[in-house]
Amino acid sequence: MTDQQTTHAAEEDARNADIRIWLDGRIVPRAQALVSVYDSGFMLGDGVWEGLRLYNGTWAFADEHLDRLFEAARAIDLDIGMTRQDLFQAVLETQAANDMTTDAHARLMVTRGIKTRPFQHPSLSRQGPTIAIIMEHSTPAIARPIRLATVPHIRGLPMTQDPKLNSHSKLNCILACIAAEKAGADEALMLDIHGFVNTTNACNFFIVRRGEVWTSTGDYCMNGITRAKVIDLCRADGIPVYEKNFSLVETYGADEAFLTGTFGAQTPVGEIDGRVIGDGVQGPVTTRIQDFYKALIRRETA
Repeated sequence: MTDQQTTHAAEEDARNADIRIWLDGRIVPRAQALVSVYDSGFMLGDGVWEGLRLYNGTWAFADEHLDRLFEAARAIDLDIGMTRQDLFQAVLETQAANDMTTDAHARLMVTRGIKTRPFQHPSLSRQGPTIAIIMEHSTPAIARPIRLATVPHIRGLPMTQDPKLNSHSKLNCILACIAAEKAGADEALMLDIHGFVNTTNACNFFIVRRGEVWTSTGDYCMNGITRAKVIDLCRADGIPVYEKNFSLVETYGADEAFLTGTFGAQTPVGEIDGRVIGDGVQGPVTTRIQDFYKALIRRETA
């Protein structure tokens, strides 16, 4: 499909060729931001990460993003080696080094660090963590509603790899995305272990039916911060919202569908498995939620 796009499509920005990146305590030019082939993240996907978005000089919901990063690090028994305050100060320093004030996206990455030998055991990572902060000028540029395809890859049980963990190990989601692209879609719609609609490979998923907003139970997906904000905004404004199990049949019959994520906030979905959702364009409830979210961001960054 010639007009393929992603949920993270952004306007081209020449400034990103010269961005400066925070790496293990130093701010370096992009070309010099290199890690060892022995790094645990490169070698095994052993690490955690978090994304933040800059609006009007403020990193939105930074405390909640840092909470999630440090919780994930504890879950995999990884000592970040920095306090929350010091890590956020590094974000601010990187922002200043890149002269960023708004429409920027940051990715904080923490791996278990460089290994002494190229094998799995975490005891081989003895030099402390590798920490990187990549920051880009980033204005979303979604040309049309997203097309999704349901794929056989699922978000599984917590005893395999908990889908609530923002780990560097994203191969399951990447394979899902590849399958969706092979089917002519932009990204993948993934089911849970029971066959209920769950999430996409990159974002949380919502539908609108008869004025009600539905999303998955959250048992088998990343419980996104933007997802939580949308649920809270719906409740505050009296829009019925439910975290529940629902099927593809109910999804195909939805009046609207949209995705949520730190990068794109709320992104409309126009087609799923070749079925047009509603009128195939962004619907009124999605627009209403977008307006509420923009107002929340204005309050957060005032």
